Amino acid sequence: MVEMRSIWTENTSMPRFDKLKGSRKTDVLIIGGGMAGILCAYFLENAGVEYILAEGRRICSGVTKNTTAKITAQHGLIYHKLLKGAGLEKAKMYLDANQEAVRKFDRLCRSIECDYEVRPSFVYSRKDSKRLEHEAEALARLGARPILTEECELPIKTAGAVGFAEQAQFNPLKFISRIAQGLNIYEETFIRELAEKTALTDEGSIAFDRVIFATHFPIDNKHGMYFMKMYQYRSYVIALKGAPQLKGMYVDEAEGGMSFRSFRDYLLLGGGGHKTGKIGGNWEAIRNCARLYYPNLDERYYWSTQDCITLDGIPYIGRYSRRTQDRYAAAGFNKWGMTASMVSASILTDMILDKENPYAPVFSPSRNMLKPQLMVNCLAAAAHFITFSEKRCPHLGCALVWNRAEHSWDCPCHGSRFDGFGKLLDNPANGDLH
Repeated sequence: MVEMRSIWTENTSMPRFDKLKGSRKTDVLIIGGGMAGILCAYFLENAGVEYILAEGRRICSGVTKNTTAKITAQHGLIYHKLLKGAGLEKAKMYLDANQEAVRKFDRLCRSIECDYEVRPSFVYSRKDSKRLEHEAEALARLGARPILTEECELPIKTAGAVGFAEQAQFNPLKFISRIAQGLNIYEETFIRELAEKTALTDEGSIAFDRVIFATHFPIDNKHGMYFMKMYQYRSYVIALKGAPQLKGMYVDEAEGGMSFRSFRDYLLLGGGGHKTGKIGGNWEAIRNCARLYYPNLDERYYWSTQDCITLDGIPYIGRYSRRTQDRYAAAGFNKWGMTASMVSASILTDMILDKENPYAPVFSPSRNMLKPQLMVNCLAAAAHFITFSEKRCPHLGCALVWNRAEHSWDCPCHGSRFDGFGKLLDNPANGDLH
């Protein structure tokens, strides 16, 4: 039987936490109980910092449970691009920060039963070996030792692949179920309103000195201009039973290509992606690939996820904006949420502790916004502001689009999503349709 749910939810028991009732006070408020928020809580707990994590639903019930859970510093063919756009120093910061994130996961996962496996990571190309060679050259300049190969273990014909050794994959919910135990978390505690130093919930309030927004898409529109400097992207996954084990993890360098990784005797096949609110291949594109290359495997699970894409391919991690000294953001993970979550927790914990983090400058949310993607984002938003629609997003008023594949109302401006009854599925909207 095919089930519409993430494979990570199979036989995984997550800890439960109380709903906040009444008033609380804390040094640090963390809003959002996905991988990034919980890692922040874990590191602050170990550092002896007073904190509260508020999650509007259950922990890891959003994007985290729908990841393909690759732990890698290889984020597509990004390093050639970073060398040209950000320069050698910041490209090296980005690489070192993510490689350190891989090592931190390794240290944590060795003592946790979470299906952790060290695997190489590869980006393949179906027709352009030159792009792979340029990426390998960039990595060599940054001090890495890339793997450049003409052969892949995939059934599709490729022009080769460029890879990183000693990356990893795991079950993210099993990991979280262990490290979340004993943390100061409140579930079903939706932040309805945020004043200067107080967060209001349905049945209480939290007074705080500092706040971390680990909400996937930052929800404070007054600062940071995040609604201009990010868009959201849908991706789809199916799990095929009875597949042979892949030795590595694979992703296509081309937009709309397929990703591959093994989990036990399943093959996780991803793809069909598109900008939220637009038309894409969805699960049908993946199933067409499966019928062609894996005709004897049975589909058992299928699910989808959403990612925030930044102007330059680098996450926004640090002070929420230049004018907000006590607010911090972790957003724009560009489809690489596992290592980005670890980088976020490391940088933000150091900021809370007034420690200098060597990697913080490259991730600063206040860096230069003058990128070509900014104009694309603004023009797209303007077009949907003036488009007629039966439904409009309560976030900033964009016209919503019906997503036939997932039976949801999607915002093509900023990525908020609602089910057919108007219930909020994905932020930055902070409430249901009326």
